[in-house]
Amino acid sequence: MKPAPFRYVAATSIEEALALKAEHGDEAKFLAGGQSLVPAMNFRMAQPAVLIDLNGLNVLAYVKADGKTVRIGALTRYRTLQRNSTIAGQATLMAEALPEVAHPAIRNRGTLGGNLSHADPASELPAVVLALGGTLHARSKKGARTIAAKDFFAGVLTTALAAEELLTEIELPVLPARSGTSFIEVARRRGDYAMMGVACTVTLDANDACSDVRLAYCNAGETPVAAPRAAQALQGQRIDESTARAAAETAKSEIRPFGNVHASAAYQRHLAGVLTRRALLAAYGRARL
Repeated sequence: MKPAPFRYVAATSIEEALALKAEHGDEAKFLAGGQSLVPAMNFRMAQPAVLIDLNGLNVLAYVKADGKTVRIGALTRYRTLQRNSTIAGQATLMAEALPEVAHPAIRNRGTLGGNLSHADPASELPAVVLALGGTLHARSKKGARTIAAKDFFAGVLTTALAAEELLTEIELPVLPARSGTSFIEVARRRGDYAMMGVACTVTLDANDACSDVRLAYCNAGETPVAAPRAAQALQGQRIDESTARAAAETAKSEIRPFGNVHASAAYQRHLAGVLTRRALLAAYGRARL
């Protein structure tokens, strides 16, 4: 397959990229890692008139931390994140999820910003950013704005980004002391999209009771899906087999899986329950260490 004809521009600055996007709007696409966009173009599911290559903009590839937040440039590649000590130490949920993303060849090229902008609800990292309560920073010629992760994902392959906007940075809060995380998914083959995946964080008080719990799922609806009622039910509770099972049952009622050729919606709900129980117990155990 070959893409439809398009004009190619290798941007040399963020300002140039934003000016081109302002000029062409929806007719232009940003090219980051290209692991989602290029196949879509080859199948002519995407037919941009202008392709704006961002790969020369090293200013958008970084990981920075100040003890309270971890800030990641949108052009930072999965491989860089997977090997970064700041991510391993201060964004452990992302560190757990990264090895589950596709295959090494894709992780060598794919970028965090490209992944989130593509907004595939079956992808791991949107669920991670949602579970962590991340903030996304966007820019256009008109200025900059921030978008909470819960408001960023608008539907299947759809985000809150305006036609002229570029996602430039992802900001993740550092979890407080006595926090644990867990990311678990089930796929038919290593590297396939998950039939179901869960991202979980647990924070404990001095009595080993939950002061904060967050649950988010991939391939559970049109966007990454949170389970706030299941999380709220664990507030002030210690997590054991019984409380984890009860929360898992609640979470199953909060998700909206579609079902597909690999798993029916009923089986996806079953998986969500099993994975939620396991993730809660794992995150709770890590928080107590």
